[in-house]
Amino acid sequence: MTLSYIQEHPRTMEENKEISALFHLIDDPDEEVFNVVSTRIIDFGKGIIPNLEHLWENTVSEDIQERIELLIHRLHYRDLTEETLQWSKNLHQDLLTGALLVARFQYPDLTTSAVYQEIEKLRRNIWLELNNYLTPLEQVNVLTSILYNYYNLRGTEIAYQNPEEFLINKQLESKRGNAIANGVLYLIVAELLDVPIRAINIPRQFVLGYFKPEYDFERHTENPLYKTEFFIDPMSGQVFTHKDVDNYFKRINVPPVASYFKPQSNKAIIRQLMEEFSKCFDNDKQRYKQQELLALANLLDLQNDPEE
Repeated sequence: MTLSYIQEHPRTMEENKEISALFHLIDDPDEEVFNVVSTRIIDFGKGIIPNLEHLWENTVSEDIQERIELLIHRLHYRDLTEETLQWSKNLHQDLLTGALLVARFQYPDLTTSAVYQEIEKLRRNIWLELNNYLTPLEQVNVLTSILYNYYNLRGTEIAYQNPEEFLINKQLESKRGNAIANGVLYLIVAELLDVPIRAINIPRQFVLGYFKPEYDFERHTENPLYKTEFFIDPMSGQVFTHKDVDNYFKRINVPPVASYFKPQSNKAIIRQLMEEFSKCFDNDKQRYKQQELLALANLLDLQNDPEE
């Protein structure tokens, strides 16, 4: 539990008769009764979480503890839903904030200051090596060298049995992430340094493109295929040429239409991260988490997104 949380909730909510009665009914075997009870408990808001934690500590039944854990999860999820919706409605969807929303699904008491400090350290180390005279390729070589050589970031194949490799807090701790997580980190740092790198929508891959400075990211009036200098694989930072990408499209037998090279919005990236992360919970016991993540992803409506 974080210090900020303790400051917000210095003690448990006063247990009146209604709360006591509801807590006594948590173990009711009738699912309908439990659903009514849980809805009423959730109506109290996050302030009731310390009471639930106290109840959990004083409960010997694992089944009842599981029910209490589910209630605490639902309380956090309700707040996360509201924050995700608000983030979606912002004029600018900050990518780091979006990545932290996804991380907080699994770690609701996450202290974000450690993540911000680590990102700032990365930004500063790269900034010290950049200057206005570097070519695009030289700029990317600096980013890649700091991230993958100095910082020792490693790319892993997407494995849904390893949910932590999708989450920025765990990625920064372990220095391991899959293509989406590493791509998000690369994009966050690039945006902080005003380096024109964006995610593009190449089929079956999470690939970044370095866009020419004159490309209009607001209007997309030009064919984005011809406005990318080169492409970057976030698994390793390896650079690919247009010819490499053409060969990839030939190999998968898909025509390389312009829409595949259009820069993706931060909202679209976080939606994709949520959808892929949800696949980690494709089992009977945790399917409710999969459904919750897909519901969060659906809040990020791309139809009204000017970049889509």
